[in-house]
Amino acid sequence: MPARPLVALLDGRDCTVEMPILKDVATVAFCDAQSTQEIHEKVLNEAVGALMYHTITLSRQDLEKFKALRVIVRIGSGYDNVDIKSAAELGIAVCNIPSSSVEETADSTLCHILNLYRRVTWLHQALREGNRASSVEQIREVAGGAVRIRGETLGIIGLGRVGQAVALRAKSFGFNVIFYDPYLPDGVERSLGLQRVGTLQDLLMHSDCITLHCSLNEHNHHLINDFTIKQMRQGCFLVNTARGGLVDEKALAQALKEGRIRGTALDVHESEPFSFAQGPLKDAPNVICTPHTAWYSEQASIESREDAAKEIRRAITGHIPDALRNCVNKEYLLLAAQWSNIDPATVHPELNGAAAYRFPPGVVGVANPGLPEPPVVEGIVAHGIPPVSHSAPRTPSPGETSKLDADREIPSDQ
Repeated sequence: MPARPLVALLDGRDCTVEMPILKDVATVAFCDAQSTQEIHEKVLNEAVGALMYHTITLSRQDLEKFKALRVIVRIGSGYDNVDIKSAAELGIAVCNIPSSSVEETADSTLCHILNLYRRVTWLHQALREGNRASSVEQIREVAGGAVRIRGETLGIIGLGRVGQAVALRAKSFGFNVIFYDPYLPDGVERSLGLQRVGTLQDLLMHSDCITLHCSLNEHNHHLINDFTIKQMRQGCFLVNTARGGLVDEKALAQALKEGRIRGTALDVHESEPFSFAQGPLKDAPNVICTPHTAWYSEQASIESREDAAKEIRRAITGHIPDALRNCVNKEYLLLAAQWSNIDPATVHPELNGAAAYRFPPGVVGVANPGLPEPPVVEGIVAHGIPPVSHSAPRTPSPGETSKLDADREIPSDQ
């Protein structure tokens, strides 16, 4: 019986959600790796599909270590930790789960915004330290800086799924909401009742609070820097629940110390895992930091893992990239080497349950305790994946350009 396709969870160890979805078409392994150097040779040689969170990075050099890889699914919306163009040139489709954690991230963003305006964190700290304000003068001293929300202008950079959810929530609190997103079609602002500005500078100049909801790439790294901070209103608030690389933390720390930015709330950081004891923000005032958890709820975690496993299943049983719902490098794939589709190549008259195993435990294929054996499936199950040759990409014809190669300043999180 031919070997079953191998799918590996690269930077995790729990496959209990993915197993029921993939067990009849693939063998599922987990690596619990922080880099490709920690991934077992069997996975590098045989894995046709990979699942990953945000704790591992796949550069071109990393991707070239995989010999049979055809699809990568990022369990989450961001995919800046994968070189998607190089992946396409190597014949690897990259997918994300853009619907995951939209509500959670939007809710967390509003929590941060409200916290900055109403100073809940600092009031809590003052009370814990024994500052029991009772008189009006004492309250004024400890709660100084609290601001009325109604009439304030919230500026949103990137009006994708999360940005839109934040905008709708913010309006109910009385914010005037403006946004900047050069990649959003005309008319969306009217359907949502928002005000669109034409340039980033316009948004920076007219916002009392700025929140970031764009993806990260080489064009918008350190989007918030010393130059753009100087274009903001004096005493502006800044919130970032998108990607840490969007903000130059050294410039932010200096602006906080000088009072140019009144306060900031960050769920993502340039260096993660974040530590207050290290980095430029350790001495900066009016800072709220959370450890990249704005996306999390138990429901969202399970849903994103289920959707990621279903995307892997579509890749195994269908045609790449046509069968994929959220292929983020599809246009690069069309410009790369000639694609060979995933075709049904092997017939299994009887299917055994896929075994979850970790490399290198010394033993592979050990059945997961308590996992019921799947029933015998009659007919043809399309799960065979022919080997892919990671050849050089096709040379574009004269005048041919890639839409994705156009300059991008702030792609929206859509």
